[in-house]
Amino acid sequence: MLVRPLRRLLGRPAIVSHFHTSHSYWASRKVLQKFKLADIGEGITECEVIKWSVKENNPIQSFDPLCEVQSDKASVEITSPFDGIVKELLVKEGEVAKVGQGLCLIEVEEEVIEGAPESQLETVGSAESTLSDLEPLSEKQVASETLSRAEEIREEPTTPRRLHPMDPNYTAEPATTNTENVLATPSVRHFAKQQGVDLVKLAPGSGRDGRIEKKDVEAFLSRASTRPDTSPVAGAVFTEAGADAVVELGRTRYGMWKAMVKSLEIPHFGYSTSLDITALHDILPILNAHIPSHYSGAAPAALPVNPAAVHPVPPPPSVPPSAQYTRLTYLPVLLKTLSRAMMEWPILRSSITPESTANSGKPTLTIRPHADISVALSTPSGLYTPTIQRANTHSIYSLSSQLKHLSYLGRQTPPALTPAEMPKRGGTVSVSNIGSIGAGEFAAPVLVPGGGVAIVAIGRAKWVWDVDRGDGKGERRLKLPISWSADHRVLEGAELAAFVECWRAYVEAPQRLIGEGI
Repeated sequence: MLVRPLRRLLGRPAIVSHFHTSHSYWASRKVLQKFKLADIGEGITECEVIKWSVKENNPIQSFDPLCEVQSDKASVEITSPFDGIVKELLVKEGEVAKVGQGLCLIEVEEEVIEGAPESQLETVGSAESTLSDLEPLSEKQVASETLSRAEEIREEPTTPRRLHPMDPNYTAEPATTNTENVLATPSVRHFAKQQGVDLVKLAPGSGRDGRIEKKDVEAFLSRASTRPDTSPVAGAVFTEAGADAVVELGRTRYGMWKAMVKSLEIPHFGYSTSLDITALHDILPILNAHIPSHYSGAAPAALPVNPAAVHPVPPPPSVPPSAQYTRLTYLPVLLKTLSRAMMEWPILRSSITPESTANSGKPTLTIRPHADISVALSTPSGLYTPTIQRANTHSIYSLSSQLKHLSYLGRQTPPALTPAEMPKRGGTVSVSNIGSIGAGEFAAPVLVPGGGVAIVAIGRAKWVWDVDRGDGKGERRLKLPISWSADHRVLEGAELAAFVECWRAYVEAPQRLIGEGI
């Protein structure tokens, strides 16, 4: 196929010479760019590279995933800003990279990087010779290179078609001995690494095509715990009975360490009381009996009359299975009433403007138009505080769905929380539901810089005898203990107490939500 056009080309030497002496003027100059770790969140200074999605000398296109990094707040997938070839990975998996540090070297065409952000790029050098170093190719060189390339094309082996597992001729591939070739998701690899389990020992797994699932790792650990094993496990540190063990803090727990140290800069004001949620307890069964089908996952009840006979009914919002639930709790109602109170108190929707304190000038407050509430979430990796933005615009059912989805993301290993759930600026008020764990009544929650102006810890509700009710005879009421801490630089003690009374008015009379359109 290539011989005939080649003979025609060699018959016109003038054209050949002109073609190969002028192509260098038209070709794009290739340069090496150092791709840096950008600022992915407020207060984040470093990230751990969990997984690389590319290998050295592999081509990559714009928006293709480069790597996955884990910060103190969330795991983020970083994508490539342009087309090119990955030349070198500067940070290995498991290593920590500082913001502004180079992650990898990518060979790109010079004009491609003109629109890329300068903060993420740094030109390392030219990937090819300059224009003055290029020499014209002779006719013999042209013919030799063309024929050799044609032979390469003919000799390139074609990749055999992979048979479907249901094909009669399909045979399972033998188990690999390289950890990189073992089929497993990044979260399972991270979990196995934390537990010191070699994935090669578990291949093939119980998942599709031999993929190793988290349950395979857990089953291996349970078997190892029930039988004596004298062989050392990689990554594990064993000590003699009665001896001290030195344990290194994980990234998330170390982030909490640093945040708590910074919290000493904030003067706290505490306030504790209890809310009467008897009325809320009485209406909760009614709310549970009418959970919309797109939140519960149940099929809608058949109606004797078609409601869409005249005009189609708008479809309900799409809700993933991880956000569906079958039982409503007190927490989403408390968040809804809290957001209503926050709309009446703008100072609880405020945050200290970072630029005002950075410039050593007079501090200023930024008032937000909606109620942004952060929720403390205890995960296997540590403490996270995802944010429910615009909580005042959500219904009670929608808030319950978001809480269910956040809990699902937090249980993943590593947590699957993204900047969508962990925005740069969190909520102005944080909520910690400690009552779901222990029987404690009061606590002393702590604020951290950038964590809003107040935080509330919700205890466990208890039935008590309230002697102030029932004309002096007393009544059995359900009381919920709450403990507040506020930034005394922003909130006065009287303002916090008055705000809590505003919240109480909504919680103890939830029927008000009906009159205000919920």
